[in-house]
Amino acid sequence: MREIVLDTETTGLEPAEGHRIVEIGAVELFNHLPTGRTWHQYINPERSMPLGAFEVHGIGHDILESPAKPVPGGITLRDKPVFARIARAFLDFVGDAQLVIHNAAFDMKFLNFELERAGLPVLPLARATDTVMLARTKFPGSPASLDALCRRFGIDNSMREKHGALLDSEILAEVYLELIGGRQPDLVLGSASPLPGRTVTGEAVAWRPHPRPHPLPPRITEAEAAAHAEMIARMGASAIWTKDA
Repeated sequence: MREIVLDTETTGLEPAEGHRIVEIGAVELFNHLPTGRTWHQYINPERSMPLGAFEVHGIGHDILESPAKPVPGGITLRDKPVFARIARAFLDFVGDAQLVIHNAAFDMKFLNFELERAGLPVLPLARATDTVMLARTKFPGSPASLDALCRRFGIDNSMREKHGALLDSEILAEVYLELIGGRQPDLVLGSASPLPGRTVTGEAVAWRPHPRPHPLPPRITEAEAAAHAEMIARMGASAIWTKDA
């Protein structure tokens, strides 16, 4: 089963009020295990950045509504592609995977607004697993923010000084696996489908078990082998160990 854990950062709360996506980050899981594949993109929102949104994620100081000095190491947005230019690449990465999103309704309304604006198919809300709802079902009455869940599960979020789509997706992937019962929620150590891997050139391959190139050396001593042979000999010719298979 392939899942995509994703997060977005935006200029505000409502696309209907003209707010847009400025960042998307996504992490791939296969059978509830991270594959190492990610997708990340900053996006030119084709509008100014409200100060309140900037204080949340720190992205786009070059398009702030109020003029601001350059932020050392800050992310600019005027030089980034608009959503329509990256939309197909995003959909290709997502494919038909189930989506895992914290407060899914928020991200999905922005993604579908952008996809519809670009003339592309929207993503059904039914494809999204909402980790906020999972947390509230599992821990009723307890805080369900990402930071609160990190504290509950002992997940390191010290790098999360501000919101960031890719970092938040990576953290959310860990939280999600804890919410569903750990990295093997069904207590199945194997899988009917081979786990995807990567060659040294980056080409996707399906991992399969192979015979050992050399047998493992025996771990019994010569004295133990001799004692076993003596015991079998005492059993006589009728012992099943002395008969041909």
